Amino acid sequence: MFKPYFARFAAYNIWANGKLYDAASAVPEVDRTRDVGAFFGSLSGTLNHMIVADRVWLRRFLGDGPEETQLSRVITHDLAELRSLRDAEDGRISDFIASRTEADFAETFSYRNIAGHEFSQPLSETLAHFFNHHTHHRGQAHGILTHLTGKAPELDLLYYIRDLEG
Repeated sequence: MFKPYFARFAAYNIWANGKLYDAASAVPEVDRTRDVGAFFGSLSGTLNHMIVADRVWLRRFLGDGPEETQLSRVITHDLAELRSLRDAEDGRISDFIASRTEADFAETFSYRNIAGHEFSQPLSETLAHFFNHHTHHRGQAHGILTHLTGKAPELDLLYYIRDLEG
């Protein structure tokens, strides 16, 4: 039950991130990096945060990968490089979900946050947060794109499902 659910969210994540990056590619770098008062400042800052946060979570889930300690770290402002990093993290997410058994999703997952506090909860609940976090920040990026360009792509899950259906 959980595995197909999270596999769908991993696939949706790839689709939505692709649309987001396609739209971002039409924005000049000066505008992508301009602080517009968003939580991570700019579109570029938001896209960077999404990669950093994925690295944090995937290191917790997998025990390897880049170690990130600052959620607002800017890896790069180069959009092509960011997209390559985004694609790599999306692949790691899909591979992680594919490697889990159905029973794994009910197991207790324990981790330490960046401040060092320990938490334990079912893996399924942690993954629900993980994918919700993506949606949250894609929404912020969507708002920034709308502010900068007057338009942004449809990223709702239902549009993804409709695309799958043809």
